[in-house]
Amino acid sequence: MPTFTALTTLEGKDAAEALGAAMERLTPEPTGVGVFEIEDGSGLWEVGGYFTEAPDAAGLALLAAMHGARDFTVSELPETDWVAKVRRELAPVEAGRFFVYGSHDADRVPADCIPLLIEASMAFGTGHHGTTQGCLRALDRLATAGLAPRAVADIGCGTAVLAMAAAHLWQVPVLASDIDPVAVEVAEANVAAGGLTGRVHCLEAAGFDHPALAEAAPFGLVFANILKTPLIALAPLISEHLDAGGVAILSGLLNEQADEVAAAYVENGLVVHDQESIGDWTTICVRKPA
Repeated sequence: MPTFTALTTLEGKDAAEALGAAMERLTPEPTGVGVFEIEDGSGLWEVGGYFTEAPDAAGLALLAAMHGARDFTVSELPETDWVAKVRRELAPVEAGRFFVYGSHDADRVPADCIPLLIEASMAFGTGHHGTTQGCLRALDRLATAGLAPRAVADIGCGTAVLAMAAAHLWQVPVLASDIDPVAVEVAEANVAAGGLTGRVHCLEAAGFDHPALAEAAPFGLVFANILKTPLIALAPLISEHLDAGGVAILSGLLNEQADEVAAAYVENGLVVHDQESIGDWTTICVRKPA
């Protein structure tokens, strides 16, 4: 079955959401519509739709004009076996003492590593992105330096690869939360596949808004591998939920966004402890004074 995409950009969240809602009423109907902020400081939002038949070009042009958006770019995607493609292209990744792999590469796991099994069909957060690698490498350095958290939180956990890494290091409560229920299901599946059921607890929550997170706080280690805007918004809450001497590992940041995010955490009483860039992406560690 062919798949068509129709993508445009425009300024402002409200305008983008209005355009997204209008796209859902097109004929033929899209199978899905997404509205996303472009995290480059431009203030632009991307609106896109997916279709199983060619979308109405005239209808798209009219919507773009009505909502002040750029002309839609329509593309036909080739039929692809995405799981097979991911398995071919996502080779195992080493990050410090951690080895992130799919079950199809189980025979390649070194003996002297901490293995983190993430299935290829659950590609987000497999360790191949510079942000996830940066977090794992930061975790490795912190563990080597003697960090011993009383509890760990992975906020916006995705596949829960970071929570799983922490659970391998310490016998402490590890909570992995995500606002997306599908991500929570993915996280639970990975935790079970990795033999960590009962050691990593997966929750659906926005930020720290869950009774289990409130009960487990304060945390000696918090992961937040998300995006610039939510990281800045979470700065007061992460500072509040960190134990004295605790560390937060922050990522999902383009290199040019790092200073702004670090400043938000410094304003909330934390100190920049470590920072590393991998390609276009930066990971920052901030510590709460003891």
